[in-house]
Amino acid sequence: MRIAVLRERRPGERRVALLPELLPRLLQAGVEVAVEPDVGAEVGVPDDAYAAAGAYVGDDAMEGADLVLSVQPINLATARALAEGTVTVSFLPPTQEMPLVRRLRERRLTAFSMDLIPRIARAQTMDALSSQSMVAGYRAAVVAAERLPRFFPLFMTAAGTVRPATVLVLGAGVAGLQAIATTRRLGADVSAYDVRKSSAEEVASLGARFVDLGLPPLEGEGGYAREMTEERSTRQRELLTPHIAASDVLITTAAVPGRTAPLLVTPEMIVGMRPGSVVVDLVADQGGNVAGSVPGQELSTGGVLIWGGQNVPSQLPVPASQLYAQNVLNLILLLVRDGRLHLDFDDEILAASCLTHDGEVRHRHTQDLIGEVG
Repeated sequence: MRIAVLRERRPGERRVALLPELLPRLLQAGVEVAVEPDVGAEVGVPDDAYAAAGAYVGDDAMEGADLVLSVQPINLATARALAEGTVTVSFLPPTQEMPLVRRLRERRLTAFSMDLIPRIARAQTMDALSSQSMVAGYRAAVVAAERLPRFFPLFMTAAGTVRPATVLVLGAGVAGLQAIATTRRLGADVSAYDVRKSSAEEVASLGARFVDLGLPPLEGEGGYAREMTEERSTRQRELLTPHIAASDVLITTAAVPGRTAPLLVTPEMIVGMRPGSVVVDLVADQGGNVAGSVPGQELSTGGVLIWGGQNVPSQLPVPASQLYAQNVLNLILLLVRDGRLHLDFDDEILAASCLTHDGEVRHRHTQDLIGEVG
C-alpha cells in the first residue's frame, strides 16, 4: 500500500498534511510513503528530512497511490488523474465543493473529509476542526494585540497608571476559548458571550467574565450552537451593542461547519466603538460575523480597524501542520490493517467522515444538496 502526500495547490495554503517525524508509525504499519518535492517547504522541512525518515520524494509520488493526503481538497485535475478506488483524506467542506464532490463520485474515488469527523470522545484525536480552531484563536489574539495602539496589560508606573485593554470575544467554541486564554495571558480585561449555556463555566474557568444577555440558550448538535431566528438575532444585537461599544478589541469566532457564519455585528454597532479600536473577524472567509469584513483585508471605518480572517490557521503553518498531521495519522491508522486499506463502514468515525465511495455520495446532507442543485 502506498500513501502519497501532495504539495498544496491552493494559493495561500502553507500547511502540510504529514511531517517526517510521523513517518515511522506509518512504516511500522506496513505502508510506503511518497511525497511530492517541496511538500514541506512552507514549514521549513526540506525534502531530505522526508527521505531520511524513509519516504520516497519525487514528482511521480501520486502514481500508484492507494491513499492521497492533503490539507485543502484536491482539485478537479488531480481527481481526474487518480485511479478509480483511490482514497483521499483532506479538509473537504461539501457545501463549498459541489463540483469536486460530483467529480469524486464520477471517478469512483473514496473521499474522507476532516470536516465531517464526528464530535465523539473516540474521535477527539482526529478532530482537525478543533485543532485548527485552536491555532486560529491564538492568532486572533496576537493580531488584535499587534494592531491595537495601546497596551493589553495593566501598568502601574511612577508616571501614572495605564489601564488594561478591554476585550470582548463573541463565540466561546475552541477558537473563542483560545482567544480568551491568550488575551488573558497578555493581561487584557476579557469578557465573552456565547448562545450556549454550557459556555459560561468554560469562560469563567479562563478568568474571563461571561456576558449574560438574559436570552434563552441555543444548544445544538455536536456541541455547536443552534441556528437562531431573525427576531432572536435582532434582539441579541441590541443587547450586545453597549458591550461592544465599551470594548477596545472585539474578536468574533462564531461558526457552524457547513453553514454561513451568523451575522453578529452590524455597521451601526461598530460606530459606537472608540477610534483606535480593533475588530478581528476570525470567520470572514466563512461569510463573516461582522458586516463589511473582507477576507484577507484590513479596513478602517470611523477610526475602527476591521481585520478579516482568511485561512487563519495557515498563517501559523508550523503548529497548524503539526496538529493536523497528527489528526490525519490517527485517522489513517483506522483505515489501515496489516499494511492494506480496510474500509470498515461499521466504524462510526469512518462512516460519518466518508463523503464519497464506490460511485456514490454517502453523506446524507450532501446527497440532499446534490439532489437540490443537480
